[in-house]
Parts: sequence; C-alpha cells; structure tokens
Amino acid sequence: MHPALAGLVTIALGVGGCIAYFYLSNLVLDKVLYPARGPNIGRNINRANMIRPWLFLFPALFVLMLYLAYPVLATLWLSLTDRSQGGAFVGFANYRQMMDEPKFWEAIRNNMLWLIVVPAASTAFGLLAAQLTDRISWGSLAKSLIFMPMAISFVGASVIWKLVYDARPEGAEQIGILNAVWVALGGAPQTWLTLDLVNSFFLMAVLIWIQTGFAMVILSAALRGIPEETVEAAIVDGANPFQIFFKIKVPQIMPTIVVVWTTITLVVLKVFDIVLAMTNGQWGTQVLANYMYDRMFRAFDWGVGSAAAIVIMLLVTPILVWNVYNVRKEMR
Repeated sequence: MHPALAGLVTIALGVGGCIAYFYLSNLVLDKVLYPARGPNIGRNINRANMIRPWLFLFPALFVLMLYLAYPVLATLWLSLTDRSQGGAFVGFANYRQMMDEPKFWEAIRNNMLWLIVVPAASTAFGLLAAQLTDRISWGSLAKSLIFMPMAISFVGASVIWKLVYDARPEGAEQIGILNAVWVALGGAPQTWLTLDLVNSFFLMAVLIWIQTGFAMVILSAALRGIPEETVEAAIVDGANPFQIFFKIKVPQIMPTIVVVWTTITLVVLKVFDIVLAMTNGQWGTQVLANYMYDRMFRAFDWGVGSAAAIVIMLLVTPILVWNVYNVRKEMR
C-alpha cells in the first residue's frame, strides 16, 4: 500500500474506532446496563454517570499501561537478569558491573555538566530574548526566527552544527563557520569535537540553540501577564530599566522561570540524539542515554543497558513529579 494511502487509512480507522468506541460504550451503558426506565431510574442514572468518566478514560489508561507501565516493569526485570545465563535472576549484579565501568561515570559527570549549563543558559537566553523582542517593532519576526530551531529535529540540528564545527586540512578552504573565523583570526584549523574538556560545551550549544526558543515563548507570555501598574509605580519611584527588570518583573514570573528550567532539565537528562549524531560518545562526551544505547543495542548486554535505563528514570522522576506539583499549585 502507498504510504500516503496507508496514512489516510490509519487516520480513518483511528478516528472511526474512537467514535465507535465512545458511541457503543455509551449505548451499552445507557440502554443495557443501567437503562433510564423502571422503578430504579434514579439509581441507574447515578451509577451510569459514575461509570461514564472511566469509559472515556479507559483508552488512555490502557495505552499508558501498555506503552509506559509495562515497559518500565519489563526493563526493571531485565536489569535484574542475565541474558547470557538464559535470563537467570542475578539481583543487582548488573548495577555493580555498570558502576565498575569508567564510561558510566564519564556519562554521569557529563550529564551533571549538561544539567548545570544547558537549563541555565537556555532559560537566561530565552528570558533575555523575551524581554528584548517585546521592545522592538519587528519583535514578532525576531521571535519566529528564534523559535524556528524548535521545529528542527535534534538529529537535523546536530547535522547543521556538525557543519559549523567542520574542519578541513590547513591550507584548504574551511567550510565550517567556526574554523573559517578561527583561521581568519590567524589560528590553525581545529577538530573542535575531539578537544577534551571543551567538546561537551560545543554539543551543549546545539541544545541551548533549540531550547532558547521554547523558553522565550513561555517567558514572553509570562512577562506580558505582569500588571502594568507595578511597572508604572516603579517608574514613578525612579527605578531604572535594570531595576524594573530584575526587581519587579523577574520576581513576579519566578514560578514560570522554574517551570521552564525544570522542563529543560528533563530534556537534558534524556539527551541522546545530539551526542549520537555528533560524537557517538567518543572523546569524553558520553552521556547516560547514549551509554544505555551502546550497552543494550551494540554490546547486546541487556542487563546493564536496562540498569542504565532505570538510572535515567530514577533521575527524571523526582523532577517530573516536582514540576507537575508546581504546575498544579499555580492552577489553583
């Protein structure tokens, strides 16, 4: 079947299946299980109304259980077994083996470095862009340009930035922007992604470039929600623009800044595509998700790979729960 036709059929079956499910489930509930007639009509209506929300929630709950809960439990079990021994239970042996590997601790160190740099830089640049674009006549166009990287996949962005860091032999024309500038300033061409200590920052630049647009959009909406009276009162009191920004505006949007920060933190903890596409974890750039991929799908060590996946989940879960808690608190 042609891919376009297959896509249309899938959409038709999906939408049609949803409509049929909701229609038939309501029909069975109202006409068969709890019909609105007879001496128990009031009790039947109340019971039907109690069950109806669960009918609507069931497809989503089923999909969550199938594609979220089951894989988590299966991964946890795999992390406690040894495939080479026929799936025998080995307890925490895979976790001990993982912690004995230098690459795991390299991944931990790099993930911590990413956590320090990327959320802070993305949020700061996004806040700066949100503030400045609201002050210029072509602010909407500027916001569109800054937000545009969000429409690019991580792999696509990695390919773009790999060209930025491209290095040609000395004397050849440099097509990489960074090396072209570096050579024009009198330096020798550098293979930037192989330089220890700094190459991780070159990878981080890709994610900062992508996430700045996200931070800008959210923070721009928050800045526009600040009451004008507070800003006008600060101006009357003689506050300068920096004081208005840092002492009036930032404190009022601090909950939004925290939400943006933690959302980007979740993305950073799961970063994989950029490292895989640009360095594949070589030259000291390994991260947890790429380490998990290497162990599970290259070394076929499902036990250690699953253990790494559980570590990532344990790191992500508290931040996710805290983020959801703060969002709900803001909505009250």
